[in-house]
Amino acid sequence: MITRDIDAFIAVARTLKPDFGPATARAAFLVSPDGFVRAEQSAQDNRYMADPGAFDADAALREHHALHRALSQELPVVCFPGSEATPDAVFPNNVFATTRVDGEPRLIVGRMRHPVRQREAERPDIRGYFRDLLGYAETDLSGQAHPCELTGALVIDRAHGIGFCGLSERCDEAGAALMHAAFGLRVTLMFDLAPGEYHTNVLLAVLAGRAALVCPHSLQGDVSRALHALYGPHVVTLSPAEQAAFAGNAIALTDRSVWMSRRAHRRLAEASRRQLEEGAGFTVRGVPLEAIEAGGGSLRCCVAEIF
Repeated sequence: MITRDIDAFIAVARTLKPDFGPATARAAFLVSPDGFVRAEQSAQDNRYMADPGAFDADAALREHHALHRALSQELPVVCFPGSEATPDAVFPNNVFATTRVDGEPRLIVGRMRHPVRQREAERPDIRGYFRDLLGYAETDLSGQAHPCELTGALVIDRAHGIGFCGLSERCDEAGAALMHAAFGLRVTLMFDLAPGEYHTNVLLAVLAGRAALVCPHSLQGDVSRALHALYGPHVVTLSPAEQAAFAGNAIALTDRSVWMSRRAHRRLAEASRRQLEEGAGFTVRGVPLEAIEAGGGSLRCCVAEIF
């Protein structure tokens, strides 16, 4: 089921058991910020991107290496090289995603809106790693007409098979339906992002199938009501200040901890931290990413999960 009807969505989603698959990934991959500069095409609809003078490629490389080390404390993490021809490739989760459908592993390749990012989908090394080395079947959405920027646009509760898909210039309704089918989801709620927003995962995170971070002021429709119906007291409502620091762009890579950037960690309100730590049972971890955040994304955008 894929719908805009929140009541119909809640009615189905509340019946689902956490038996769709593992709530968190078994590994992850990154793409190094080689050639990290402002991509003018992406800046057209990404208001979080900094001016060209704020990009520091050397600092971004150092931060990314530290991120790799930090995440490797919790699960295996592979890093692919970047390229000057693809300056946004440091955010691979928009282009590549994995899932398991009926137990079979699948690599999904998204259709990016901007040509500078469409080049990322052509990479033979990442496709070959999953196809030839790991034996994943490939679902290639990159050649069709409808933008569907994978786990940038689509936030997934992997335990229950539930999708939350925000529509913008980066994902239309047809693209949402293609992703719903590609991930084999049980139910997906579609809703519009507020004007000026580009990706859902800057505004919403579902954490290990039991908690959520949400910026309701940037989502159209009563998405918070659906979240509270599913995750109850473990829904953390973020303020505009927390959102601006990328606190919504977080990820749980195990059922024990939530990762976000250092800036987000510092701006997280004490009440929000208590909900995550004392309420939902997570440890909140922060990693310095100020240079990478100039590119208009943060920690979750850097992480492509391997299921």
